[in-house]
Amino acid sequence: MMHAMNINQQQKLRGELLRNEPMAKHTSWRAGGTASIFYKPADMDDLSLFLSQQIKKKPVVFVGLGSNLLVRDAGLDAIVICVSGVLNKIEKRDDYCIYAEAGVPSPKLAKFSAKQSLAGAEFLCGIPGTFGGALAMNAGAMGSEIWPIVKNLTTIDQYGRIHRRTASDFDIGYRSVKEKAGSDFKIGKNEWFIGATLQLQKGVREHSEQKIKSHLARRGATQPTQQPNAGSVFRNPAGDYAARLIEVAGLKGYCIGGACVSEKHANFIINTGTATASDIERLINYVHQVVEGEFNINLIREVRIIGNKG
Repeated sequence: MMHAMNINQQQKLRGELLRNEPMAKHTSWRAGGTASIFYKPADMDDLSLFLSQQIKKKPVVFVGLGSNLLVRDAGLDAIVICVSGVLNKIEKRDDYCIYAEAGVPSPKLAKFSAKQSLAGAEFLCGIPGTFGGALAMNAGAMGSEIWPIVKNLTTIDQYGRIHRRTASDFDIGYRSVKEKAGSDFKIGKNEWFIGATLQLQKGVREHSEQKIKSHLARRGATQPTQQPNAGSVFRNPAGDYAARLIEVAGLKGYCIGGACVSEKHANFIINTGTATASDIERLINYVHQVVEGEFNINLIREVRIIGNKG
């Protein structure tokens, strides 16, 4: 047994370890403070080894393309693990299934599925983040959500151990994913999604590609895709749209510092170039307050805000 321990101790990490890394480089809002430890694993085995060495050191945060994330200006005393561009395996499996790792960008997954003449994943082209992020929040676009097509999942725990889970291990809601009550793990706290199999249907490549094309054209026409943003800031309240409420409240174009409510889509906040995370967070809170005062509706944030309050 001692011998096995020695071999393990000799295993060297192969990923990239950075300290005090500016998270503005890793979030789509291009704003925010630094992460005390930032790790980009070389692959799945390297990620397992890294996690096994971090036990109880600091909280762990997984990040993909950072398209749904705001890190406060005072930074983050945590271990940030970036899977984007690393956990990027994607392959066709039997029975019209696709397996993808968490670092695969959602639009790439949509295009890959279409190319394999599989239908049902076209809407993923409208989700700007990685597949792992889409799984973690039950992301949706064009009237579809990701969890109805999830067959089974691969997770990794804080000790670097890999687990197989099925969709039935989770309670799924609108933009919300939780482990079932009484589970022996907490998703997003001590276990994270690193891959999943999607159940699709036999399709026609041209049809799927056409669908993707029109989704993207619509998205380009209705969303500020050319400016730094984090997608929809608030969830849509039952029977209504957050964007409609924000627009009727007269907040389109309203700015705090370098952060502005988009003129193109009122549920998007854009960084006009100089926004701090604090500008963005203050604007989110202001929009929330105005909508609540005007319509007595409590908008629920879709964007994750993490980090130390300055």
